[in-house]
Amino acid sequence: MNMWITYGIIAVILIIAELVYFRIAEKCNIIDKPNERSSHSTIVLRGGGVIFSLSMVVWAILMVVQGNAIPQCLPFLCGLVLICGISFWDDVKSLPDSLRMAVQIISILLMFWSMGLYTAADSWLWTAVIVVVALFFCVGATNFINFMDGINGITAAYSFAMLLPILLMNRGLGFIEESYLIVAILGVIVFSIFNFRPKGKAKCFAGDVGSIGIAFIILFALGRLMLATKDVTYIVFFLVYGIDGSLTIFHRIMLHENLGQAHRKHAYQLMANELGMSHVVVSLLYMAIQLVVSLGFIYLCPNTILAHWIYLVAAGIVLAGAYVVFMKKYYHLHEEYLASLKK
Repeated sequence: MNMWITYGIIAVILIIAELVYFRIAEKCNIIDKPNERSSHSTIVLRGGGVIFSLSMVVWAILMVVQGNAIPQCLPFLCGLVLICGISFWDDVKSLPDSLRMAVQIISILLMFWSMGLYTAADSWLWTAVIVVVALFFCVGATNFINFMDGINGITAAYSFAMLLPILLMNRGLGFIEESYLIVAILGVIVFSIFNFRPKGKAKCFAGDVGSIGIAFIILFALGRLMLATKDVTYIVFFLVYGIDGSLTIFHRIMLHENLGQAHRKHAYQLMANELGMSHVVVSLLYMAIQLVVSLGFIYLCPNTILAHWIYLVAAGIVLAGAYVVFMKKYYHLHEEYLASLKK
């Protein structure tokens, strides 16, 4: 069967699966109620991002049907089911942070097994160092993507902005099954149908199961790319979220805030809330900036380690500078909003 016909069938299966989930969520009252720190004002179904992990289950079935062995991916798939399972449970009923973190670490270590990270170095000492650093990055990146899931469309848009450059790199390097990336993108597109809408129009939110699930899916592919090229500067594909997330945490530390408490201090939240910009416009803006950075890295930057590092640092400085300028100009609007809550 032509692969594009196969992908069309998969897209239909995923749409049906999402609609079935909506019925379940409605009956089980899996909803997101707005509060004073929310960027939405209506009750919306939570957990629609379960379609991301379901897309990977469909991909695994496709591999088996095509006669492709998937033993190497089994630890990754087990980790995905584990991390999405605990995240979905947390969407339904809040769980202790310690439990969620423990499951995240176990799941990521399983993902490293499928990546081949445990044999990436010649000595056990260097392997341990690489694993610890990679674990720190993956836990941080997973939670950054989760924290940034606050307005309609941003998780889907940014996921596409990361998956597309990885797909383009894979065309030349072949570090992962192309169908893995295409099916992941199909999952993002199906979710977008119900979420990539103006404020108040979304049928569902991703929930932790969605944002953490897609983070896990993307990080697996990104890790395979880094191992294939032996080049960690491909974290540039995550740079926009990385800058926003890191500087927002730093800002909240300066304000002596509880980092575990919900907030509306990310740049995209100020755009959507205090500046009143459309959720769709803000999401497209984040996607566009990340795509410009990533495609510039792929097509304009010389393919040398030194050039890659110069590009990464320069792009990081530019984005960080833009973030600081934006906050200096508009953060007072958020302070006024917080003051209004106390009246």
